[in-house]
Amino acid sequence: MRIHRMDRPADLDVVRDSYDRVADNYVDMVLTTGIGDIRRHPWLKASIDAFADTVGGLGPVLDVGCGPGTVTAYLDERGLDVSGVDLSPRMIENARRLYPQCRFDVSSATDLDLAPQSLGGVLGWWSLFNLPRDVLPQVLAHFAQALKPGGHFITATHVGDEDALRTEAYGGVSVRWTTHKWRPEQFVDLIERAGLHPVAELRLPAEEQIGPGVVIMAKRPA
Repeated sequence: MRIHRMDRPADLDVVRDSYDRVADNYVDMVLTTGIGDIRRHPWLKASIDAFADTVGGLGPVLDVGCGPGTVTAYLDERGLDVSGVDLSPRMIENARRLYPQCRFDVSSATDLDLAPQSLGGVLGWWSLFNLPRDVLPQVLAHFAQALKPGGHFITATHVGDEDALRTEAYGGVSVRWTTHKWRPEQFVDLIERAGLHPVAELRLPAEEQIGPGVVIMAKRPA
């Protein structure tokens, strides 16, 4: 059963269509340049490794907004019981093609039916920034309730004071989505209000525009 009903973002269909259009170009970029591949970024990889070490053995792990599945596949290699979901059907098609050993499904973060205390870990890895400011707290609360006591949540997102409307991405493809940027302390506050206890934070240089500006890990209190 659904723990609580989350509001549906007004631009959800537009955002889905945009990611469908850029999915193939994004995959090519990851494979050819390594952008978005944590294996080539030591600090991001260290964050994911710490998450994997922490949640290993706690139960299933869900990668929400998994894109083409690179992080999902890495966690699978680490031996975790992990699956990925993404809003974009085309992203999921690519993920299934690239990593057929992994489990992937199409779903938005606001459409998930997660049973209470059913997960050892949840990732919102560089994938929650399109959620409107009034919807993100609902999603975080849903994640918190789905975690087992002692389970962990990790997120990476853009840092800033103003939102940005994106109209072109990944090779000049026409898109339309809003990148909602947060100050790290604001995002930590949202996570705490959701019922989670922050345990680690990594801030990255402002010039790293192609990647997240902050990584936060938090746990559900035992």
